[in-house]
Amino acid sequence: MFRPENAQSLVGIVVVLAICWALSEDRKRFPWKLALGALAVQAVLVLALFGLPALRAGLQGVGHAVEGLANSTQAGVAFVFGFLAGTPNQPYALTDPGSLFVFAFRVLPVILVVCALAALLWHWRILKWITQGFGFLFQRTMGLRGPPALATAATVFMGQVEGAIFIRSYLAGLTRSELFMLIAVGMACVSGSTLVAYATILKDVLPNAAAHVLTASIISAPAGVLLARIMVPRDPEAEVEADASSGADKVYDSSVDALIKGTSDGLSIVLNVGATLIVFVAIVAMVNGILGAFGPVGGAPISVERILGFVFAPLAWAMGIKWADASVAGSLLGVKLVLTEFTAFIRMGAIPIGEIDPRTRVIMTYALCGFANIASVGINVAGYSVLVPERRAEVMGMVWKAMLAGFLATVLTASVVGVMPERLFG
Repeated sequence: MFRPENAQSLVGIVVVLAICWALSEDRKRFPWKLALGALAVQAVLVLALFGLPALRAGLQGVGHAVEGLANSTQAGVAFVFGFLAGTPNQPYALTDPGSLFVFAFRVLPVILVVCALAALLWHWRILKWITQGFGFLFQRTMGLRGPPALATAATVFMGQVEGAIFIRSYLAGLTRSELFMLIAVGMACVSGSTLVAYATILKDVLPNAAAHVLTASIISAPAGVLLARIMVPRDPEAEVEADASSGADKVYDSSVDALIKGTSDGLSIVLNVGATLIVFVAIVAMVNGILGAFGPVGGAPISVERILGFVFAPLAWAMGIKWADASVAGSLLGVKLVLTEFTAFIRMGAIPIGEIDPRTRVIMTYALCGFANIASVGINVAGYSVLVPERRAEVMGMVWKAMLAGFLATVLTASVVGVMPERLFG
């Protein structure tokens, strides 16, 4: 049944498209067909994944697999770190069982295991076939050329910058529009390793958390392509024919080599995630300390979170969230943009059940599931400077705009989900 809040989410779709059109490099070339097609693809995927019994059962199976993966990871963590991993057998009397959930021991190790498994699945060609299948889908439905289509598909599973590695030999020949699109899509999606981590964070407060975060990353890719093409329209004359089949590929000598190299790559990600969280949370705490010196306003101290909540509350409402939750949701959007989506998911996971509407939690899961944040700007500049150094200045000139496109892409995805009947996710 279509309710007023579903119509409210239509406002979010219109607002996002209007913002991107206003920032377009050529407002006369709005891709109407792509816009209708991308929104249709998103809606159909959501309806299919949550509405068709077979696919819904498959998503539930993903949830069970994620839970099993997390439990298996904890066995390895407990072997190395003992009771620090949060095992039931603690050497001290517990006064707060919730304190056993330590991010460094419960979430970060999952990234290591998933990276190792992803490398193994790639060596076995399973993940490669899946990636090529999605690449074919993007090529046929959204008019992408072979190399960008493959990189877009790889981004859904491997993450920002990593997706571009698969077409490294073609990066120098991509048009400005295609390069911008790759960066924007990278910030609109997340990697497979972090998907499992997000599901672990949300599993106690969001039913089918793994299904939602997986769906969010997949359907945000078309949104990223659409908004990128609106802001930097396609230039058919500048495009040249290219064959993606001979692009750079990841090669492992054996299954053991894949596990070892995958673990090494995962360690790099873990260290970067942990270090980034420490630095950005510390900086915000320092800023909050300075703002607190001005005294309370409205009965509470001024903070970065309160300011961001005020700024982004209207956008949260436009996505279909009740005004009573708009301030909290707006704050989470701001935290995602400034402190990374990891921090935003942690904060949403800490909100008790019943304190915000279940619909708000579902919509915000999709709105937060993307790499668009300030830290990712540096990651993309550093990554593309290595992959295609001759275009570093061009990347520097478009990366902030690409971050905005990636941020709005997840907002668009959340709005599309908000249009869907709530019983679909029940």
